[in-house]
Amino acid sequence: METAVHTLDRIDEETLGHAAHVIRVLGHPLRLRILETLEDGPRPVMELVRAVGATQSMVSQQLAILRGAGVVGARRDGPRVYYQIIEPKVGRILACIRECDVPEMASPGSGTLTVVVGALAAGGSTSHRADGSS
Repeated sequence: METAVHTLDRIDEETLGHAAHVIRVLGHPLRLRILETLEDGPRPVMELVRAVGATQSMVSQQLAILRGAGVVGARRDGPRVYYQIIEPKVGRILACIRECDVPEMASPGSGTLTVVVGALAAGGSTSHRADGSS
């Protein structure tokens, strides 16, 4: 019996490890909403609180997780702390979620996770489904 040949470039172990880490960190709806808000640029905590509709405590807790994982960074400007996205692939992952997370793509092998891992790999594209179609 012949084994199917994998025609795409294999993702190296270091990239897979990094991708798995980032995906675990992003695996929370509030964290994703915070990151979506930060796509437009740095924001202070209270602006994030208003934008995502959560308590300051909840937003601060999620920001601490994102910061600890190297997904966001913070800078102080007087009494305010501004957060911004520092993980370069976050924008591509959010775009992938917007483009790929639709009900007709829920069949096995064509889900968002597969495409997100591709987005984290060097040179990956988020504009196509895992099976190569658009």
